[in-house]
Amino acid sequence: MCGIVGIIGKDQAIDRIYPALIALQHRGQDAAGAVTFNQGFHIKKGNGLVLNVFSQKNLERLKGTIGIGHVRYPTVGAGVAEDAQPFVITIPYGVALSHNGNLVNFFDLKKDITTNDFRYLNSNCDAEVILNILSIELTKMNLRNFESEGLFKALARTYKKLIGSFAVVSIIANRGLLAFRDKNGIKPLVFGRDENSYCFASESVALDLLGYKNFTDVKPGEAVFIDKQGEFFKKQVAKGRKATCIFEYVYFARPDSILDGIGVYEARLRLGEELGKECLKHKIEPDVVIPVPDTARGSAKMIAEIIGVKYREGLIRNRYIQRTFIIRTQSERIKAVKLKFNPIRSEITGKKILLVDDSIVRGNTSREIIALLRSFGAKEIYYAVYSPPLKFPCVYGIDMQTKGEFIARNKSTDEIKKSINADRLIYQTIEGLTKGVGGDGKGFCTACFTGSYPTKIPPLLLERIEADRMMSNL
Repeated sequence: MCGIVGIIGKDQAIDRIYPALIALQHRGQDAAGAVTFNQGFHIKKGNGLVLNVFSQKNLERLKGTIGIGHVRYPTVGAGVAEDAQPFVITIPYGVALSHNGNLVNFFDLKKDITTNDFRYLNSNCDAEVILNILSIELTKMNLRNFESEGLFKALARTYKKLIGSFAVVSIIANRGLLAFRDKNGIKPLVFGRDENSYCFASESVALDLLGYKNFTDVKPGEAVFIDKQGEFFKKQVAKGRKATCIFEYVYFARPDSILDGIGVYEARLRLGEELGKECLKHKIEPDVVIPVPDTARGSAKMIAEIIGVKYREGLIRNRYIQRTFIIRTQSERIKAVKLKFNPIRSEITGKKILLVDDSIVRGNTSREIIALLRSFGAKEIYYAVYSPPLKFPCVYGIDMQTKGEFIARNKSTDEIKKSINADRLIYQTIEGLTKGVGGDGKGFCTACFTGSYPTKIPPLLLERIEADRMMSNL
């Protein structure tokens, strides 16, 4: 899972790309980068947070009224500096590209490009694969007469080779800005315009920050191209079954974002309402409802309303610690939990607590939080999770790619309860999840909960991913 932004307009693009990347920092904390174009590409990228990667000198150097940016959260490869995005290629025209997602046929595509097209790839990032395939297809166009219809035809051929999730922003030198989304719309991509510019981003919060009043979503399988004169073109280049990642609403997206017309905060309130009904069935009698900050706040407040128990903030978060879910190793996660949260003693000691969280992946983080609350004198701890048990690997860009990472894979709810040392454990149902997020309950990818994947999964893929993960963690 990463964050992307693309800008084309009349003003210097980096002046908007930089704050947009800060707004999207929660989507990736390993690396950041940006490319602008002004009689040539200007690029800056590296490992670290946005504030650490870019200096004032860097920003002044990134000239041009068109640009793209990226924050990275690696899911393929070891996350080395060579994998940082954006990527730039010189043929044809000159193309720069960033993407959010994960190609499930990455290994096969990379082998084919290097073996049959004789291209050298310098990274283990699938964005470089998408860039090279797009470059190959663009080269088949009439290069002297660039036009949008030819671009969309090249893109349609590109889509036929890609399996998985991708939301892409790309600069075509001296031509314009291209953005496109996979045919299932697994990864979000929104765009807006004002009188001077167009902007594409992973979440609407970036557009809010930049002052865009009107925005909408790039549709699944849709491509949008804005040329350097500001003329707008769009086309449905591929068709598929809509399957937006439901985990965006559970955890990843900011609560103040709107994705595919659904407000994330409102979705979390509804998830809390559905989970509150489950809590009533369990006939628990807590003294307080406390969220695991920050994602669980909305759901916890709704649960408190449903069961008629007071809501309290019992854990204070240190905001200088990364999101523990996207820290790559378990030992780092456990250390981060101890640094990240500090209980409010008056809300914990001697009380029966209903603790609300967004999900349980490996169980170690939940166990650490419960142990922390018990050390402050909690009488009983009921653990309520507003998503169902995670059981199946995500192959679309969320960092839970091997079956061994899921505590619910081979444990019952009662066994998980004992493992994390909770007095009770209450999970959301699948029906509650889809109903809570909204819409008609359809059009979501729920593969990590149900094992139903919206795309083809190449043979031996999961074994190859697992082997790659083992090597990258050495």
